[in-house]
Amino acid sequence: MEKLLRQGQEQTLIGTTRAVATALNERPNLFNLQASFLKSVEKGKDLYAYDLQNPIKLDGKLSDWHDYDSQMVNYGRDYVQFSRRPYSASNSINFKHMVGKYQGYLYAVFEVNDKSPIMRRKNSARVDRSDHLIIAMTSPNGEFQRYVISPYESGWVNAFRITKPADNNQDSATSYNTSMIDPASLVAASDIQGFWQNTESGYNLELRIPLTMIGNKLGFAFYDINNSRNRIIDTIIGTSNTSHLNRLGTVLVPSPEIDKILKGMGHNSSRISVIDRHQRILAQTGDIQDSDGVWSSSVKYSEDDDSWWSVFEQNVLHPLYYKFLISAPQQFTDSQQDAANLKGVHISQALQGRGYSQWRLSEDKKAMILAAAYPIWLDNNVMGAVVAEESTNGIQTLRNRALEKLFNIILAIMAIGAITLFLFASNISSRIRQLRDEAEQAIDSQGRIQKAISPAKGSDEIADLSRSLASMVGRLGQYNHYLENLSSRLSHELRTPVAVVRSSIENLSMHNQDEDSQRYIARAQDGIHRLSTILSSMTEATRIEQSLQGAEKEIFPLNELVTGCMHGYQMAFPDQKFKVQVPETNVMIDGAPDYLAQLLDKLIANAEDFSHNESEIEVSLSSETIQAQTYASIIVSNHGPLLPDNMTDQLLNSMISIRTQDKQNKPHLGLGLFIARLISEYHNGTIMLRNRTDNKGVEVIVTLPLDTSDK
Repeated sequence: MEKLLRQGQEQTLIGTTRAVATALNERPNLFNLQASFLKSVEKGKDLYAYDLQNPIKLDGKLSDWHDYDSQMVNYGRDYVQFSRRPYSASNSINFKHMVGKYQGYLYAVFEVNDKSPIMRRKNSARVDRSDHLIIAMTSPNGEFQRYVISPYESGWVNAFRITKPADNNQDSATSYNTSMIDPASLVAASDIQGFWQNTESGYNLELRIPLTMIGNKLGFAFYDINNSRNRIIDTIIGTSNTSHLNRLGTVLVPSPEIDKILKGMGHNSSRISVIDRHQRILAQTGDIQDSDGVWSSSVKYSEDDDSWWSVFEQNVLHPLYYKFLISAPQQFTDSQQDAANLKGVHISQALQGRGYSQWRLSEDKKAMILAAAYPIWLDNNVMGAVVAEESTNGIQTLRNRALEKLFNIILAIMAIGAITLFLFASNISSRIRQLRDEAEQAIDSQGRIQKAISPAKGSDEIADLSRSLASMVGRLGQYNHYLENLSSRLSHELRTPVAVVRSSIENLSMHNQDEDSQRYIARAQDGIHRLSTILSSMTEATRIEQSLQGAEKEIFPLNELVTGCMHGYQMAFPDQKFKVQVPETNVMIDGAPDYLAQLLDKLIANAEDFSHNESEIEVSLSSETIQAQTYASIIVSNHGPLLPDNMTDQLLNSMISIRTQDKQNKPHLGLGLFIARLISEYHNGTIMLRNRTDNKGVEVIVTLPLDTSDK
């Protein structure tokens, strides 16, 4: 887009120069008073009046001319018109000089180096017996006129017009000295004013001449006198020979007529200059800092929006864009080239009769500037050219506006996309969490199926996964149901053959048998007894689980139940030592006493099996309050082997046992702790196994919620 805009700006600027050049073609009156008809111009001799930006204060201090130091010309050996002795730059007079125009006046400045300035004697009428300046010019009607400035001292000076014509044959030292200026031929010319200021190295001179006095030729010459006694002229140095009309240099003052034409065309988006064939500016309008091209108008005159979005965009978005993404147009410096000698490929091409344009960087390389030139014709001769210059800040501003809108659209799309993706991801994550929750709720901590997973009806992958998990959980439920009923079915099926075998053995034992036969019958009876015990254990868990569903609870003191049971355990295990800690106050609980007693039976039997000989089994009952709920804690601790790693929770499952061979004097199917877990869960409690803190045994903690209605 920027490339296309630059091509458009280039074509537009060439069209602008063509239009201005067309308005100036075949108009000889615009050039007949200028030096445009000369084949060439000489630097220093043919003067160019620069357009001054500020008024000049005539004080001899030259501070107003510092901005124009690069335009000043050094006048030395090459500009000497007469020298009595061999000229030396270090010992002879030389000066720096330029002229400029400001509001109808021509200003001239001279910075003269002269080791021995000789001033005019007080009350002396002679102006040629001291250092003096001769000004020669043509009037607007072509009349040759000469003026002299010869001050008494530093300060304000005025010129005198020399009414006596100059001797056109003066070309020797004798003629310069014998051709005296008759004081009677001097007429005060108050229109030419100036200030002469002596300095350590010479003197400074500033002049102001009305433009109405000057034609197309102008020259300045300093007459230097070094001997204050004989006051003979030693050196004459100047811009041109001021004694001869034909030897005067030209002066080019920017044309007010061309300037009016440029301003009348109303071009304010370009810096437009009109130059002559010697590449000197005849007129100029516009400032390059404001020359942004036609594209800037669409941005400059765009409507301002006071909506909340516009305020947000200006205060929030645009600072971010211009800090990280967009480069804003910068203030650049592009000082005007030497107005007396404009250079460039486009100018040389235009002076050869061809329109041309080129791109260049500004002086500080912060901006790109487009320059175009088109020739001005007069009788099939190129008399000059129109030069127009614009910066690309207008294109850059327009491009930035387009990028701002583009980034706004991108942000909007990203915001909508992010919200859409967030909602989509939230929907997916919520469905996944829901499926996870259903999967966790489907199977309890013991691996039993609690409830089925509801299959989703969607057609995406999550719904397909949900249906797969639902089918899998359903099959697992059927298999678990089969395993749960396997023991009761197996027990039911084995009881009949066990009864047949038992009756057959009993019948055999009634007949007299020899000693060996009696021994075999006894062993068979012992095996049938063990088998009956196993069948009873297999059905015990099922019976308890079924009986718990119809059990009735009652409120009773749990401490009395624990105390009574412990007395019974002491008689059942006379060789085992017990240590009991029960609170004296009643610990009331809402539960089934028979099943809680059976829970204690299982815990004590399990502790007795794993206790070391002559070690105590510690049983304690306590109560504690957690989050406004009171719990009873029964701890059964014994000294013995520690729990294996990762077996703490598995021992609470059905048919899991870690008894050693020395404890296998009767069949154990690992159902004791499983039954204890069923009873504690029926009472809304928990059961937990862990190693003692002293690592000398194992303790079982049963936590049951208490009834607080009687408190």
